[in-house]
Amino acid sequence: MAKKSNYLFSNKDLAILILPLIVEQLLAILVGIADTVMISSVGEAAVSGVSLVDSVMILLINLFAALATGGAVVAGQYLGQKDDENACTASEQLVWFIMIIAAVVMILMYIFQGIIFRVVFGSITEEVAHHSDIYYKIVALSIPFIAVYNGGAAIFRAMGNSRISMIVSMIMNAINVVGNAVLVYGLRLGTAGVAIPTLVSRIVAAVIIIALLCDKRLPLHIRKTLKYKFHRNMVGKILYIGVPNGMENSMFQLGKLIVLSLVSTFGTYAITANAVSNSIAAFHILPGQAAGLAVITVISRCVGAGDNEQVSYYTKKLHIFSYVFIILTVGSTFLIMPEIMKAYNLSELTARTTSKILYFHGTCAMVIWPLSFTLPSVFRAAGDVKFAMTVSIVSMWICRIVMSYVIGKYMGLGVFGIWVAMVLDWCVRSVCFVARYKSGKWKNKAVV
Repeated sequence: MAKKSNYLFSNKDLAILILPLIVEQLLAILVGIADTVMISSVGEAAVSGVSLVDSVMILLINLFAALATGGAVVAGQYLGQKDDENACTASEQLVWFIMIIAAVVMILMYIFQGIIFRVVFGSITEEVAHHSDIYYKIVALSIPFIAVYNGGAAIFRAMGNSRISMIVSMIMNAINVVGNAVLVYGLRLGTAGVAIPTLVSRIVAAVIIIALLCDKRLPLHIRKTLKYKFHRNMVGKILYIGVPNGMENSMFQLGKLIVLSLVSTFGTYAITANAVSNSIAAFHILPGQAAGLAVITVISRCVGAGDNEQVSYYTKKLHIFSYVFIILTVGSTFLIMPEIMKAYNLSELTARTTSKILYFHGTCAMVIWPLSFTLPSVFRAAGDVKFAMTVSIVSMWICRIVMSYVIGKYMGLGVFGIWVAMVLDWCVRSVCFVARYKSGKWKNKAVV
């Protein structure tokens, strides 16, 4: 057994990695909440319109985050092998590839806007559709920039340097919040007042992160050039991790969009309750998401070094962290639930429904969430991506989608029933992932 003094990450290293990730995740959530609170001053229809578009944008952002994860895993495994040259090549290929793909997606988003509104959003009022249209047309321009930011942030995390992505995130979110306050409350621009700062903040974040990555002193850096030379083998490695992860994330978000069309049939109160619940529920699982990002950095490096003992050690350690801090975050939201409801200016029915959803979600998150979402990050970092993808997609379609209609619509539980179906999905995922981890079949699948 290796001495723990020889392990790749000390407790201090883990703290330096994880704490900025928590701050970054927290900032994203708080800005999302601030956006919702500010747009709520325009009316519940505006909240619903923005939340519907954000559901589509989150799908795309998660897709690009998955590709970024692919690059981070490949670069991390090369770093574990102490192959800095190929690690830098992987980083550069990631940035270029993700930027090109995102630009194409942005164009397609404008071409197929009408279809997206009809198929995905389903039956919505004319007022909600109006707000959705304004927000969509502005925010869609930010797709390439948020993709590049995600790619750059993933590269810095692969180096174990999450402080940089945190700082850039703070700048991005500061621009967003201040811009929202000025344009919504000051200039009274309504929905556009929320969309424009989002676009500007993402442009600034992308420019900053790329400029920082051009520093040759970094273990992972990119060249200052506009010439892109496609490396088929390297991109193939990135896609080997990124595509299954991207399919998993995209199908996951697609499932949420399909369910969202069901939510819209329950009325504007249900759409709003669902949107507010999503904002607060994100805070419940914040530490788990940070732990999941840390897992990619830590486990990919251990796998690259060929040390399964360290893989097991850090897997347990990061899961303990995830559980302890999820309990703390959920407990804190429960304590201030009445104040949260007041901040959103919700109607009595909407507030009552939202509270019911959040108490249920928080209780289940404390027990199930890490095994459902943090654990599969270990498989991805090790190169075992197909199993996680298959389980997640099958469970999502059977539990999250089919059971949402059964429980929500046919059993009459409404929007709350959709959240019950979601937790059922967690249960199935956790059983499958724990069994996979104990089997050891995920080992020895490194991509480099």
